[in-house]
Amino acid sequence: MQPVGTQTAATATPAEKIRLVLADVDGTLVTKDKILTPRAIRAVERLRERGILFTITSGRPPKGMKMVIDPLKIDQPIAGFNGGMMVRPDFSVIEARTLTADTARKVIGIIRDHKADPWVYNGNDWIVSRIDAPHVAREQWTVKFPPKVGVIGDELDQVVKITGVSDDLDLMKRLEHDLQQALGDTASAALSQPYYVDVTNRDANKGGVVMTLERLLGIPASQMVTLGDQPNDVLMFRKSGMSIAMGQASPEVQKQATYVSTSCEEEGFANGIEKYVLGDA
Repeated sequence: MQPVGTQTAATATPAEKIRLVLADVDGTLVTKDKILTPRAIRAVERLRERGILFTITSGRPPKGMKMVIDPLKIDQPIAGFNGGMMVRPDFSVIEARTLTADTARKVIGIIRDHKADPWVYNGNDWIVSRIDAPHVAREQWTVKFPPKVGVIGDELDQVVKITGVSDDLDLMKRLEHDLQQALGDTASAALSQPYYVDVTNRDANKGGVVMTLERLLGIPASQMVTLGDQPNDVLMFRKSGMSIAMGQASPEVQKQATYVSTSCEEEGFANGIEKYVLGDA
């Protein structure tokens, strides 16, 4: 692990001023097999012992994060859908940011034009066109609840996220680029996994999560630490006082972080917390 990116150890937030840690979930807090390790749990316990708050943000629906909320005893606002929905630990909604129906239709069209598969998250419902579509079974296993099968585009009144899905990773990079070009500042589009592009309200991104937590909790962004591994995590890296990228993150993502830890398969979350936040030798 070594410092990289846009900040140096001299300019990063001193450990004694850190008041909140905000972590991405998949590929950061949990392993590739979605395992929350005992060492990761202990790292969060040690943050709490130090008086440092902890919470999470993810492209997952809020209730898809229950498997980490409970063992980590999270008691702060939680950001689902990359900030599209801010909830309390009991899943009661603090605030939600949705896409307009016109924007949702445009996004679905672009995803289909690229031969990717669109998923729609309408309120608390996850809607897919086929139960056997790529990654549906894996996502259901991850979030621990099933999707609804329906006609994509029928219900667009409360859309908080649309995800484009494909195993063609080069196509996904093109899809991310083309969505960003087409949407401009009307919505946010970013890869959350190499095979997922998430589209949310323009204010529903992980940089926006940092600013929302600043407003809700009264903690300056400069006193926050963020951890992540994907391009959609870069926006929160840029807003927070310190940032830690996982070791498997792309070089582009690593360059945007204050520090780089080990990979999520090598206790990257715990290593980053222990070394850069708690100050372990």
